[in-house]
Amino acid sequence: MSEQTHVVLIRGINVGGKNIVPMARLKECVEQLGFSNVSTYIARGNVILESGKSVDEIRSMIEKALPESFELDDELIRVLVLTRDQLQTVINNKPEGFGEQPAKYHSDVVFLIGIDSAQVISVFRLREGVDKVWAGDGVIYSQRLSSQLTKSQMSRITATPEYKFMTIRTWNTTTKLLKMTERTRHQ
Repeated sequence: MSEQTHVVLIRGINVGGKNIVPMARLKECVEQLGFSNVSTYIARGNVILESGKSVDEIRSMIEKALPESFELDDELIRVLVLTRDQLQTVINNKPEGFGEQPAKYHSDVVFLIGIDSAQVISVFRLREGVDKVWAGDGVIYSQRLSSQLTKSQMSRITATPEYKFMTIRTWNTTTKLLKMTERTRHQ
């Protein structure tokens, strides 16, 4: 199988002073697994890599290597691997206007790990006029009115059992990761 570009989203590292994983060491760890053209983006567990392996093989290898290489609370850690095309689809299928008014709305993509959007959409508690969510394929699109952030109910999602199957990226980070996959494709 020829090498493809993949985006790896690691849930539960470098959050609230827990599970500290320096990006340079994460990059080394992933390279030692045999992946090529490895790069990271911001300290939130975003990795771009190339591999001929399946998304399940990549996920399994990284999930196994993380606790062996770093001191982590394994309960928080989850790994989601997307092909470049899957990430492109998440961006292409966004709700109309989503992410296009960054001064007015905070727009996030809630990536789901082993759970379906239809299963979790109901756990989102919304404040009328402040919060909006849309179910996507493997994601929930979330938007909050910037001027009313203190009134948003979105943070309540962290208290639900389903939260451990989610990893959240800003719209800006999501689109930046796609741009980073373009660079690796044209090297």
